[in-house]
Amino acid sequence: MKKTALVIMAAGIGSRFGEGIKQLTPVDDYGHVIMDYSVYDAIEAGFNEIIFIIRKDIETDFREIIGDRIEKICASKGVDVKYCFQDINNIPGEMPVGRTKPWGTGQAVLAAEPLIDSAFAVINADDYYGKEAFVKLHDWLIHSHTHNELAMAGFFLKNTLSDNGGVTRGICQVNAQTMTLSEIVETHNIVKTGNSAEADGKVLNPDSYVSMNMWGFPTEDETSKPAFLQVLKDGFVKFFETDVLDNPMKAEYLLPVLIGDLLKTGTHTVEVLTTQDKWFGVTYKEDKPVVVESFAKLIADGVYRKDLFSDLQA
Repeated sequence: MKKTALVIMAAGIGSRFGEGIKQLTPVDDYGHVIMDYSVYDAIEAGFNEIIFIIRKDIETDFREIIGDRIEKICASKGVDVKYCFQDINNIPGEMPVGRTKPWGTGQAVLAAEPLIDSAFAVINADDYYGKEAFVKLHDWLIHSHTHNELAMAGFFLKNTLSDNGGVTRGICQVNAQTMTLSEIVETHNIVKTGNSAEADGKVLNPDSYVSMNMWGFPTEDETSKPAFLQVLKDGFVKFFETDVLDNPMKAEYLLPVLIGDLLKTGTHTVEVLTTQDKWFGVTYKEDKPVVVESFAKLIADGVYRKDLFSDLQA
């Protein structure tokens, strides 16, 4: 089977709520974190490599809580596990004096670039995406695509909201004939309003497609690296020459913004792979009980076993 990697962005800083790092907080009675379920779904879908992007300062906790366990499980299933580290100093220019904010998801993926030698998908560590999106992305990645074709798991806005406050989502305009992405607009403070949603007073269509930072990047053949990685490198250099000059303390190099720019220039297409699954994650401390309850229901309904991974075939 064609090699496919899942790249998990788990280096997010400033993501603490209450006690502990939110990506490493158990969400069931069996010690599993959200990432466990993503890894399970990815392996079940056919991915055969996992690459964790973390920070050096959380490596010990990460390996203790999930990494060592996942490595053993993956080894028994014939799945490789690799680590890389997102470092604020790994940049194509001078570090702005006083900058402490990480550079964003684009730089995170660049941290994994030396390890990536196959088609790959990218996800956030602290989001539950559901099974359908992994299957669709994997099945898309194992087919040949030209260097300028990308894919995105398309969630419906109504399935990605929090009951406890506003969220940021990439609201997507999708060509219904080709099911390709026309535009993506990063929209902040989206809140539930009954059966609908709004952002800063503007009513949004709850059936709008949104990006949840779940992307697919293909290779043209078995021997080449994904062409998108070079685009990402070149974009980071340009980002330093423009955005960082304008906003040295807060500018972020974000995947959806870069991909949105590629759509505007017409150099790339993004196929939208529709998923009906309901997202959940811990955006707010108050989300935690809902997430725990959601996983308990998935286990009770037989979607997952209590002893997660036990039914996966090697």
